[in-house]
Amino acid sequence: MTQLRAAALRDLAGVYRVCHETGDPAADQNPDLLGHVYAGPYVVGQAALARVVADELGIAGYLFGCDDTRAFEAWCEQHWWPPLREQYPVEGASKADAEMIGLLHHPPRSPESVVAAFPAHLHIDFLPRARGGGHGRALIEWLCAELEGRGVPGVHLGVGSDNANAIAFYEHLGFTTAEGDDDTTWMTRRLAQAGG
Repeated sequence: MTQLRAAALRDLAGVYRVCHETGDPAADQNPDLLGHVYAGPYVVGQAALARVVADELGIAGYLFGCDDTRAFEAWCEQHWWPPLREQYPVEGASKADAEMIGLLHHPPRSPESVVAAFPAHLHIDFLPRARGGGHGRALIEWLCAELEGRGVPGVHLGVGSDNANAIAFYEHLGFTTAEGDDDTTWMTRRLAQAGG
């Protein structure tokens, strides 16, 4: 039986596994690195807006969000990145790990042109066994309702520009393309609170 529930610290190992498996990393890459960059800080620092998909095999997917991207980045800079930077110095990083370790030291940031009007963001991943059951739609609609309740005017996300299926999925949920390049397409959705 599949559950959509609040994420907890006990889910970190499963969340990291999903992040690693959906990230298509190099076979010899440290499996924790993707999770350190794209998953862990949400479970630890934004738990109220973190949900997981859990089934009899464990964690099969997740949705993470934050209501204020710049405040979240500041929290990460103060609390999340420093110990990881100490653990994973840039000097001496293996070839397989160098790019991800670089992100620990220079984290990705959403463009100001997007964040200004759409300050919240979300990140979502599912293993194949959790796809197609409506969980993505349910979690995104839940998050948007939570954000509206907090008075947030809009939410954004970044998706691989070559991922046509994901872009179509987000468009179906009311997101539109704001800007992008060959690597990342930034998509936004205005929330009902913005007009109220």
